[in-house]
Amino acid sequence: MNGFGYLRPGTVQEAVEAYAAQPGARYLAGGTNLVDLLKLGVERPALLIDIGRLPLDGIQELPDGSLRVGATVRNSDLAADPRVRERWPALSQALLAGASAQLRNAATTGGNLLQRTRCPYFQDLDKPCNKREPGSGCGARDGVHRDHAVLGHSAQCIATHPSDMAVALAALDAQVELYGTDGTRRLPVADFHRLPGEHPERDTWIRPGELITGVLLPAATAGAPSAYRKARDRASYAFALASVAVLLRVADGVVDQVGVAFGGLAHRPWRARHTELALLGAPATPAAFEGAVALELAHAEPLRDNAYKVSLARNLALDVLNRLAPAPAVA
Repeated sequence: MNGFGYLRPGTVQEAVEAYAAQPGARYLAGGTNLVDLLKLGVERPALLIDIGRLPLDGIQELPDGSLRVGATVRNSDLAADPRVRERWPALSQALLAGASAQLRNAATTGGNLLQRTRCPYFQDLDKPCNKREPGSGCGARDGVHRDHAVLGHSAQCIATHPSDMAVALAALDAQVELYGTDGTRRLPVADFHRLPGEHPERDTWIRPGELITGVLLPAATAGAPSAYRKARDRASYAFALASVAVLLRVADGVVDQVGVAFGGLAHRPWRARHTELALLGAPATPAAFEGAVALELAHAEPLRDNAYKVSLARNLALDVLNRLAPAPAVA
């Protein structure tokens, strides 16, 4: 492991100022991803800024019915929160589908959003990877890519984002709260992560030095039926081959509100806008669901060994949509 400095700031402002003053700094909270990358030599920060003891570990209900989740709230605590389980169940289900219980007890909300791909070419310093070393090539494209992207990838990178939590947050219209030298701003979770394009080394639209201070679950999606489902190679502690988070509210047999996001298919949680547009105002029927999901997945560009992901994602989405739709009234 390379040498680095260590700082435990007393305030958010102090943390941001320290980051801005030290090129190559990294924030440290639960460390469940960053420490692994330090051991592998993928990350070589000049300074670790430990934000684990900043007052960012609360879950607060706001007057408008939304819920603010602090950046250092542990994944296990967020999954178990009764307000989340009752009003945004897809989020609780997604969190419980991720990693192991021990890791969920350490991993944080902000860190989960910022975790980096588990592509083996990214993690192996002996392999080419444009995300780790821009311009070196993408070893996965002509190599082993069974687990890689089928949507939104580029010639530079075909990696997928590993988060389960982020997929649910995207479908639920959650927002990320950021604080930096220019003050506070918010971004929709669905727009927080980037597609690779020509710069796969840039995972998100976070500005240099900005710190995630929280996530906002909106009142507009509170209480709507929602669910998360994930397919993986083994029953636990495995990343998604494909996953889906769905929010579906039906009134008088017609889709009144819908949010759909896929995981395991792209460089970011993939908000299925084509599906949502087709479903909004449409009858909540299996035929409508099938047509709407097909519209989204028609944009997939599978590679040599991962075309199975398209049908897998389709089946997951249809299963969740049909389960969430109310049974038709009996005449």
